[in-house]
Amino acid sequence: MEKFVGTGVALITPFTDDLKVDVKALQNLVNFQVDNGIDYMVVLGTTGESATLTPEEKKQVIATVVEENNGRIPLVLGVGGNCTSKVVEELKNTDLSAFDAVLSVSPYYNKPSQEGIYQHYKAVAAASAKPVILYNVPGRTASNILPATVKRLAEDVDNIIGIKEAAGDMVQAMNLISQVPKDFLVISGDDMITLPMVLAGGHGVISVIAQGFPAEFSKMVRLGLDREVDAAYKLHYDIAPSIDLIFAEGNPVGIKALLAKHGICKNNLRLPLVKATEGLTGKINSFVDNF
Repeated sequence: MEKFVGTGVALITPFTDDLKVDVKALQNLVNFQVDNGIDYMVVLGTTGESATLTPEEKKQVIATVVEENNGRIPLVLGVGGNCTSKVVEELKNTDLSAFDAVLSVSPYYNKPSQEGIYQHYKAVAAASAKPVILYNVPGRTASNILPATVKRLAEDVDNIIGIKEAAGDMVQAMNLISQVPKDFLVISGDDMITLPMVLAGGHGVISVIAQGFPAEFSKMVRLGLDREVDAAYKLHYDIAPSIDLIFAEGNPVGIKALLAKHGICKNNLRLPLVKATEGLTGKINSFVDNF
């Protein structure tokens, strides 16, 4: 589990102007992350616009990332949904050999009870050939995995090794950290409170903004883990304005604009997402120019 201590990045899926998967841009993106010190990468998460990809395109994204990474850093695959049997079937029929873990979002739209969430993840973990990281993001799922439920899963299911906690609630994060076993990974899913969570006993982050500033953000997390608090917070406050900017019109709208400014990919998204407005794009470009 040490391989997931530090900074993970939730990769975007770059698109060409005709909205096909941009393989060359994806290769560039992978190398940008690895070359700048990211600890691991997450493929086909929310930031990757996985909801708009066909099964064939998902295979294309996976093959591209796996080949370009070439075993240099660990990989995590996003596999989740709101029908437990479909998630189980997908896990049983997916080649996970190139991946070190699975990130699975809590069921969305259905609004299950805590018992429903618990039973869902028990079934998912039983079907997965690789360790499972829970993903709690109430703003998207309309339900919250409570710390007591995470503790129960951590204690009952050996194959569940951690959680990406993206409720954006520091009180909940601290309750979570204090309740789960010490070797259970509590990973921030909220860029703005990553450093406070690390200093409270968390293990790092699965980040969006780190994709745009991989060297700086991963350094901040390492400093936090090493308890170099002043230096870590200096970097946090340097980067923080960009976090507000990239989420102002939704994710991955802002980070794609930022990566386009870097020249890594084109600023193309699939509906129902649309490009950042001219005003926001100008603010992002100005931030990058002056960073």
